Amino acid sequence: MQKILIIGSLGMLGQELLKIFPQATGWDRDKIDITNKKQTEEKILALQPDVIINTAAYNAVDKCETKEGFAIAKKINGTAVGYLAKICLDINATFVHYSTGYVFNGEKKEGYQENDIPNPVNKYAETKLMGEQEILKYPELKYYIIRTSKLFGHKGSSEMAKNSFFDLMIDLSKNQKEVKAVDKEYSNFTYAPDLALATKNILTQKYANGIYHIVNEKPATWYEGARKLFDILKTNVKLIPVESSEFPRPAKRPRYDILINTKLPELRNYEEALKEYLCVE
Repeated sequence: MQKILIIGSLGMLGQELLKIFPQATGWDRDKIDITNKKQTEEKILALQPDVIINTAAYNAVDKCETKEGFAIAKKINGTAVGYLAKICLDINATFVHYSTGYVFNGEKKEGYQENDIPNPVNKYAETKLMGEQEILKYPELKYYIIRTSKLFGHKGSSEMAKNSFFDLMIDLSKNQKEVKAVDKEYSNFTYAPDLALATKNILTQKYANGIYHIVNEKPATWYEGARKLFDILKTNVKLIPVESSEFPRPAKRPRYDILINTKLPELRNYEEALKEYLCVE
């Protein structure tokens, strides 16, 4: 049986991966600081895993536009990924790392395939692309870079865990008669359990090294996602579509953050996954 290490195990995705790989070792920030090269090497060399799955990330997109936030993001999303990749190469382990559709500029209305050339439009995306590039420095490495977007599911227990968009909308609807949502930014909502299961499929089926796009099908705007959410729950709230300018944010967002999967079996559409998450038939 393969020995699997999941880094970021208390996050939304990490906790789902632990359900899929119950025999795995899970480490979060309390167990490992991946920005500390010496500590990371020592701990992983002692464990000797066959597979390292890294879900750890600094994903405060707007804070990355600040000098301090950008510095932190470069360490976690960039440099530390290089540490992990080199360790995997040294111990002949497979490295699984998650990236984002934000590495593209979002100008292609039809979306982006795995071999499209990245061109980030914000600092967060720059750091995630740095992580991808760190991995690609090692041509002999066994690796999977998985790009995904707009993750939703049960909130992780990590102190840095955030509610997903759908949970935020539910909270707003409990306290407001009107809710606004941006209707100009298209993307793929991705259900954490579906992403975890697809990750297992890549590993067990021994797919070729490379970059993979894993998202639930049926791209939607924030407004369309919220509309579907409230329709499923039969929530009596007025939902108002607005321009992106209604919510000024430091970081620019891609207009079409749509990922096209050309290498794997398609996942179900996000509406079906959302019903499952909400426990609605």
